[in-house]
Amino acid sequence: MVCILLAEGFEESEAIVPADLLRRAGIEVALTSLAGTEVTSSHGITVKADRTLSEIRTEDLEMLVLPGGLDGVENIRMDLFATALIQKVYDKKIYLASICAAPTILGGMDLLDGRAAVCYPGMESGLGAAEARIGTPVVEDGFLITGEAAGSAFAFGLKLVELLKGPAAAEQVRRSIHYHG
Repeated sequence: MVCILLAEGFEESEAIVPADLLRRAGIEVALTSLAGTEVTSSHGITVKADRTLSEIRTEDLEMLVLPGGLDGVENIRMDLFATALIQKVYDKKIYLASICAAPTILGGMDLLDGRAAVCYPGMESGLGAAEARIGTPVVEDGFLITGEAAGSAFAFGLKLVELLKGPAAAEQVRRSIHYHG
């Protein structure tokens, strides 16, 4: 299962586009809130979560995805259960994907040190001791995947599909949505 962690103030496209692409590929996705059943995004769109963080078990995860959105990122960063899950996922080398401002959560936890990563332009200082790949839509470094911004949501989501189901599945999804990026 893929867990996409939603905190109040998350960036809509960075959560919903990857969720949609993963589900099109037949991958189980749980939109997961920090608490409660509804989460309001950075632009006032309320989304109904499939699960809450307390229902997530690390052993069930194939991947954890952290969307950006400044308030959402700060809410994840301040939640001890969320950061504990991130650390467990990292320690078990389960795919850990983050996009836009969310890679700064990993940078702040020193999880990107010595690795290549990308984030929202201008936030590179939050990547810690990572090698910033400025201007790159998606960076894969082992089990860590980072995306640049909302405009990279399709490329990011397709990379997640590729990692979990293979290049042919990602290509099939890409063609089905007529993505030309």
